[in-house]
Formats: sequence, structure tokens, C-alpha cells
Amino acid sequence: MISNVKTYPLEGKTQSYSWGGTQFIPELLGLEKNGKPYAEYWLGTHERGQADIVLPKGKTSLRNFLNTFKSGGVKASGLSFLFKVLDVKNMLSIQVHPSKESAKKEYLLENLQGIPIDHPERNFKDQNHKPEIMVALSEFWLLHGFLSEEKLLGRLREVPEFHELIPALQSDGIKGLYNKVMNQDFKERKRILKPIIERILPLYREGILSKTSADYWAAKAFIQFEENGDFDKGIYSIYFFNLVELKPGEGIYQPTGVPHAYLEGQNVELMANSDNVLRGGLTSKHIDVRQLLKHTKFQEIEPQIIRGTLKEDGMERIYACDVPDFQLSQIQILSSEIYCTTSTSSEILLVMEGDVAMREKNGALLVLSKGQSAFVECGCHYYLEARNSAVIFKAASGKT
Repeated sequence: MISNVKTYPLEGKTQSYSWGGTQFIPELLGLEKNGKPYAEYWLGTHERGQADIVLPKGKTSLRNFLNTFKSGGVKASGLSFLFKVLDVKNMLSIQVHPSKESAKKEYLLENLQGIPIDHPERNFKDQNHKPEIMVALSEFWLLHGFLSEEKLLGRLREVPEFHELIPALQSDGIKGLYNKVMNQDFKERKRILKPIIERILPLYREGILSKTSADYWAAKAFIQFEENGDFDKGIYSIYFFNLVELKPGEGIYQPTGVPHAYLEGQNVELMANSDNVLRGGLTSKHIDVRQLLKHTKFQEIEPQIIRGTLKEDGMERIYACDVPDFQLSQIQILSSEIYCTTSTSSEILLVMEGDVAMREKNGALLVLSKGQSAFVECGCHYYLEARNSAVIFKAASGKT
């Protein structure tokens, strides 16, 4: 019997949010396609979707395992990161995540106000920040940060209904413009947005608009949210933010304070283990405009597409970002290759393509197929060998 095993099968949790697709995640995990949306697949210790670790005597939650046996870089609250797969069929809400300092302060204030953690109008559900990095698995579209003031001015001049917003930008900059539209009442918002929608909606339905056009996404947003009986605030942001297209294998980092929204596609996402979200539209959920404006960075953002840095082994590509909570990498192994490493923190591996034999230095063997995952303890020397070829994503602490 092999002792001191440090690699274990891991089973995540699916999330059936309404914006999710019905095909990609079931195909990845080998689940029945029953028509319900599978929006996200979570691998981590977050209380809203804890992964289970498979032990010889049965399953237990990963958090319980870590609290019982401990592992490098792990606190009593669990892993410092949360690893996800997303299938975005319909656009997600515009989001801003607070800094760690702000999250601690605002969390305690909401506690003093007596707002329950699970209340729909609670903004701060923990004391952590929530920076995120994602890598596209398909063509992927998103909004990411504000355009420059020069480009914003051009955008306002291009759209006749936006001409009246120009003075706000010219006098008070990006913050003044965003503050003005986010604080409009429904009547005022409808007066400006309705003629835009009436102009672009027929073009969208005829297939004339390109995904590279803000008009395409504004029309799609109206269709998605018109059942709310509202002209969603987020339609403005579609015109004010950078529209970014990522190709498979390309990534982008979402730091705290930068507004963003996922529009369409599949990706893997790695983030700090937090659920603090301030919403800015494209949603029927609670929007706290005061808190949103307080924690948003009102500055030009030039999107930085991350293509990763290939390590000397020629197999592992690191998608680096300057946070201590996590590090994301992609490992591609051909049939004649063996990947070898020693974990310097707790890790989670997810096989996206192919079959992998995972062998520890002590001889312990774990075979993983497409959609299967493993948890690796800190200080584990292990090898990965593909039967044909394989693609694996690895999540670890940022100190690795």
C-alpha cells in the first residue's frame, strides 16, 4: 500500500444560472443534456459550491479535508482561490469588485447595519477582494474598462441621442458622464435609449450588425432584459466600455475597481475566493449606484490581452498577474512528452482535452479523463503523461 498520497480526485459543483448554455459544460463533464442551463462549474472551497475530494473511504468536502489535514498556503477558511469553467450564452451583469481594504471596511459596516449575508441587497458578503483572470476556450466577447475620454467623446458624437451627454464628459470627465447616466430615472433613460433601440433592433434581427459593433450588443441586451419592463442602465456601458474579443488561449485580467461584463463564449476563470460584486446593469438584480460609483476606477483602460509565457519545458504556459491569491497556467502534453513538477502550493488540475496518467514520485497513480479534476497538496512531486495528447489547466496560489 502506498503511503503519503498527495494527489486526489476532485469533483466540482455546477451552477445553473439562467444565462448559461446547455451544451458545453455537460459535454465537458459527461453529464446528461436535459435542456437546463449549465452556466458555471466550480472547483474550490467557496461555501456556495464546495468541491468534494474523493478519499479511499468516501467523499468529503475539500474544505473539510483541508481543515482536517492542512495543506500549504491554506487557511482555515479554505483555498485562496476559486477555479471555474463558464459557458456564457447570454450576457452577464456589469460588475465591479472592491479592493481588500474596502471590502473589510464595507463588510463590517453592513454587519453593523444588520443586513443579513443572504439578503438580495447585501453588497459585501465577505472581507476579501475579487481580482479575476480568465482564458478563453472559444471566441469570447466581453466589456472591459472605460474608453479614453477622446474615444468617449467620439462615441457620444456618433450617436445623436448621446449629444446631450457631451457637457457632462467635458466638464466632469468619465466619472461625471457615468454618474449622470447611472442616476437617471426610468423616464429619462427611456427617452434617450428608446430611439436608439428602435433604430438598431431591426438591423440586429436582420443579421446586419457585426459583433464588433456596440449596436449589436446593445440590441441583444435589450432583447435579453426587455421582460424586466426597463431600458437597462447597462446599455450605456456597452457604448462607454472597451469591447474586447479574445481568441482561444488568450486571456485578460480584471483587477479590482475595473468595470467589466462577459458577453458570450466559454472560458476558464480563476479568482480570489470571494463573492463581493457591485453591479452596474445588464441584470435584474440589485444595483447600488452609490457603492458602485464609490468603488469604480474612472480611468481609461487599454485592454491588455494575455497570451501567456511558455516555460522552458515547452509545455506549461503561465498567465501571470500580480496578485498573491492565484496563478493560472495551461499545460499541453503530446503523446511522447512527460510533464514533471513539484507543487509549491495547493493546486487544482482540470483536464480539458485527452486522458492523463498522473503519477507521484512514490508511485501513486491517478488517471484523469476529459472533464475530470485532481487536487494536489503542497510539496508533491508528480508527473503527467498523456495517452495521446492532452490539455490541462492548473490553478495554484500566486506564490508558485
